[in-house]
Amino acid sequence: MTEVISLMDIDDDDNKKPNNNNNSNNKGKNVVVPGESKATPWVEKYRPQSLADVAAHRDIVDTIDRLTSENRLPHLLLYGPPGTGKTSTILAVARKLYGAQYHNMILELNASDDRGIDVVRQQIQDFASTQSFSFGAKASVKLILLDEADAMTKDAQFALRRVIEKYTRNTRFALICNHVNKIIPALQSRCTRFRFAPLDSFHVTERLKHVIEAEKLDVPETGLAALVRLSNGDMRKALNILQSTHMASQQITEEAVYLCTGNPLPKDIEQISYWLLNESFTESFKRISEMKTRKGLALVDIVREVTMFVFKIKMPSDIRVQLINDMADIEYRLSLACNDRLQLGSLIASFTRARSALVAAAN
Repeated sequence: MTEVISLMDIDDDDNKKPNNNNNSNNKGKNVVVPGESKATPWVEKYRPQSLADVAAHRDIVDTIDRLTSENRLPHLLLYGPPGTGKTSTILAVARKLYGAQYHNMILELNASDDRGIDVVRQQIQDFASTQSFSFGAKASVKLILLDEADAMTKDAQFALRRVIEKYTRNTRFALICNHVNKIIPALQSRCTRFRFAPLDSFHVTERLKHVIEAEKLDVPETGLAALVRLSNGDMRKALNILQSTHMASQQITEEAVYLCTGNPLPKDIEQISYWLLNESFTESFKRISEMKTRKGLALVDIVREVTMFVFKIKMPSDIRVQLINDMADIEYRLSLACNDRLQLGSLIASFTRARSALVAAAN
């Protein structure tokens, strides 16, 4: 969040001092400094700057755009998975409302800040209570952006409820979170809620193509498909994988993408699934353990990918349901740091039982 605020400061400084290209504060992506653009994370470099640049969720963006244009912007609660455009949308709204001076009219807090009740009583209330003179901006209302609001304590949320009511006349609040159920109902009822769903493959692909063309990258279709698949609708994750893979390999192939992220290749998952469904317990354990060690694979990634593979193959519904339940239990136990070898044995045992049930069903 702080990079965006710095960007507007830098732009102002550049307008005042056009000949000062050696300013050490020039970290904004619009400032051309040798070697600086390469160090900029592509997530920030290609963040949408206006509401028109936000590709997905056009219905939500158009609604917020219309409310902003009509000066009827309510308190907002944007929720949904990471990397779906929530923060970018609010920052674009702030730029539209306040122009180049928007950093004077907006208070940004995220999970890295102290989010207790003292912050609400002091920092947020102090900012909301001061009268705005607009600083040349179009609107007089100020904007308080609370990113990752679900990390706020319950006491802080209850205190914020009263602050929102008290300063509605000159301040708008925008709450952003991943889990709306962690926001108290009293706060939810005071905001207009918009859910940002995971991006579909089309929008992720189009945005990645734009970045690939701008950066002049060598990305074959298989590599692009791997990026889209591993992102799971998270645009931030897709750009981070693209940039990290580019740092490691000149050509961003499917294998390079999977190698960089540590995820098992689809052909490896097919091989592991074959062993699980056809080999004995001992042989399966030996071969999967060898592949895990040789390729540095995590068992939790194998379980997740094998689960998706189970959905694709033909088998009786009751056997599929039991397998999915067993693998869900294994993934949960792995999240609690249980022993990998024991959980691998449990995975193979589940498939051994499923294979016996398949044979019985066939007879």
